[in-house]
Amino acid sequence: MTRYAVQLDPGSPDFIRDPYPVLASLRENGPVLWHEPMGAWLATTHDAVSQVLRNRAFGRLWTDWEPASQMEQFNALHRNQMMENEPPTHTRLRRLVAAAFGRGHVERMRPRVEDLAKTMVGELGDSFDVLGDYAEPMPVYVIADLLGVPREDHARLRDWSQAIVHMYEPNVGALTKKAAIEASAAFSDYVREVVEQRRSAPGEDLITDLIEARDEGAKLSDDELVASVVLLLNAGHEASVNVFGNGFHALLQHPEQMARIASGEVTVETALEELIRYDAALQLFERTATADVEVSGQLVRAGEKIACLMGSANRDAAVFPDADTFDVGREQNPHVGFGMGLHFCLGAPLARLELQISIATLLDRFPHLRLVGEAPRRPTWVLRGFERIDVEVAS
Repeated sequence: MTRYAVQLDPGSPDFIRDPYPVLASLRENGPVLWHEPMGAWLATTHDAVSQVLRNRAFGRLWTDWEPASQMEQFNALHRNQMMENEPPTHTRLRRLVAAAFGRGHVERMRPRVEDLAKTMVGELGDSFDVLGDYAEPMPVYVIADLLGVPREDHARLRDWSQAIVHMYEPNVGALTKKAAIEASAAFSDYVREVVEQRRSAPGEDLITDLIEARDEGAKLSDDELVASVVLLLNAGHEASVNVFGNGFHALLQHPEQMARIASGEVTVETALEELIRYDAALQLFERTATADVEVSGQLVRAGEKIACLMGSANRDAAVFPDADTFDVGREQNPHVGFGMGLHFCLGAPLARLELQISIATLLDRFPHLRLVGEAPRRPTWVLRGFERIDVEVAS
């Protein structure tokens, strides 16, 4: 067993501020390392992470949080969604959600997203918090429109989402758990009420399509329907906000790269892939071995967990030349920002559409923005992002 020799403290302020020197040390130690505090293997390189994500012998095996009586609403939201299941349950759930999600919904959203971005950018002044005033409400509005829920509910949807996803960090405390329990109950009740409304009055929205979706005669159960809607809201909000925030902060730190996009030298489509790669919004994705499997020469036994270090994989110089260099014109960019294999992100097309439009619209209106002060990081590592990013128009 290869023992991990480099200090890793996911809660350290220095690590949260910049984890990449430590992640580089991990890769130097080996592609698969044992980390005793986590009780898990760490896949550190792009190749090792790719092997784990593509190998069906590694699964997402949900284990209920305890005490089960208090955590039931939270557990149910995860137990009944595709992210936490493997075939055949995952296959059935993904087919049903994909059948609804793929019915032209994403491309039909383009005019709405463009109009929304133009309206929101038009309301910005010469100085603003690009996260709180633009990037945070945007994805909630978009996914709310897609699902057919009121935009004015975006604040509580965002708050519920954040309370739930904070449970994905290491060393969760009592207050975090309490907030997640309350948010899970409120979120579930909200979605059930919307579902009942759509059953009596169907609309042209994703919730209606999810209600009607069938796979060889099978439909989503009520619990699966609620869990799927919550998953889409959580993933649609958290991932988009953090990708935008991490990526735009990198642009602010590299104004010459921002200028390449604003001038049209580099397309937004190409640049976005580098924004996703350079500072990963999802830093860790855990799997469990369902059989003995060898990864990059290391045996991982059945029942053992392995954490895919996505941010480390995206900085692997074996795959990305000058991996620590932020280059919006990077052409070969096989990042793992949306995952790989069975659990590749179903919402990737919508996320790309939304992010491309929001970045292009902002830079079209404000081609010369600069950072004001130091942007505070959220005190989390697994889901990496900022609390706020204050900017002003450069004179």
